[in-house]
Amino acid sequence: MTAPLEPPPAFGHQLRQYFGFESNYVNLNHGSYGSVPIPVSAASQATFTFMEKNIDRFIRLHLPEYLRPARHRMAEFVGAGPDEIVFVPNASHGTNTVLRNLVWNKGDIIVTATTTFLSLERTAQYISDSPPHPSVSVFQVNFPTTRASVLQNFRVHVDTLSSKVQAKQREIGDGTKLKIVAVIDSIVSNPGVHLPWKEMVAICRERGILTVVDAAHSVGQEPNINLKEADPDFWISNCHKWLYAKRACAILYVPKRNQHLIRSTFPTPYNYISPNESPETHGESHFAEMFGWTGTTDFTHYLSIQPALHFREWLGGEQKINDYCHSLALSGGKLLSKLLGTPLLDPTGEFTLNMVNVGLPLAPSIPDNGNTLGFLLHNLIECWHVSAAVFQHNGRWWVRASAQVWNEISDFDYLSRALKDSCEKLELRYRRNGSAKL
Repeated sequence: MTAPLEPPPAFGHQLRQYFGFESNYVNLNHGSYGSVPIPVSAASQATFTFMEKNIDRFIRLHLPEYLRPARHRMAEFVGAGPDEIVFVPNASHGTNTVLRNLVWNKGDIIVTATTTFLSLERTAQYISDSPPHPSVSVFQVNFPTTRASVLQNFRVHVDTLSSKVQAKQREIGDGTKLKIVAVIDSIVSNPGVHLPWKEMVAICRERGILTVVDAAHSVGQEPNINLKEADPDFWISNCHKWLYAKRACAILYVPKRNQHLIRSTFPTPYNYISPNESPETHGESHFAEMFGWTGTTDFTHYLSIQPALHFREWLGGEQKINDYCHSLALSGGKLLSKLLGTPLLDPTGEFTLNMVNVGLPLAPSIPDNGNTLGFLLHNLIECWHVSAAVFQHNGRWWVRASAQVWNEISDFDYLSRALKDSCEKLELRYRRNGSAKL
């Protein structure tokens, strides 16, 4: 059984019974790690038990036929071809797979942004630090802003880089084809904002720039993804964050035109084909087959996709889920802003899906370090039994709250009290000794 037999209750606290939360835990941080519904956990445990009855039979004889329907279901979900979607453990793994497969030249440019997820920004820097040393160019984007401003500034940024690359190619003069690879967020982690990534992809396509879309937060939160229409060069999204799949599970989209660029999985699989070898004819694309086995892992994560989708259908489907979460994020953000006496990061709502960002009543001079963040999170989680993401952006402190089907507006009220208490205690510690050590 992958979904309850009874009709679902109204969205809000009545749905908490279908998740494994502590009774006093107020979860407004779904965006970080996701939360697995109890029926999905039960289905995954049943799959695990079935596997263990004869693990050799399951893996050696039948694993592809179990993975293929889940993979094809996700391809349909995001509007991709069935052999253009493969499973990877998480978005960081998927973006690393792409960036480490590309063949770099000196003079190539990797475009990141001030909002790029830190591990991905560090990956770009690592590649730049390694021969042949492509450079990193950082696109500045700070909030509050407007979608029109983001697009205009991005267009200017990549046009400048395109001119630079063209001049470099003329200088080299040996026919070397230099490239620009733009790493684009669909939904930024911190702050939790929905960027006009489809338009940014189109800008890059017009200029011959490859796009790697970090869509870690998209599946299950962003409606109408339609990758065939958006047409990025690479696109990666977690399924354990907003889709309710078992942690950790993600999908990597590579359209057929670019699959030759992904020469190996990460780590390299047993069925890697060297350019010096002739590939055999396979029943499915070799690209998809490579990702079907990259070493022993817990395949129940990937096989939780279908139970997660069944659970979402039981709730009423994608539009009902996201309409509720979006509306709650907007109303919850306004309430938090009013109770804290601080601004909304996105007052017009044009960047807001199911995560909302509100200023914290903290002095900007308080440093963004492990002590500060550790103190705030400890007080929120251990003392108040509530969780939300806290971060610094554009010279001030913010909180990111994720709205989910089990939340109600009262959760945002409770979060405001927890944040006021935590911020007051933190500022008192800094006034006393200049430190927030626990």
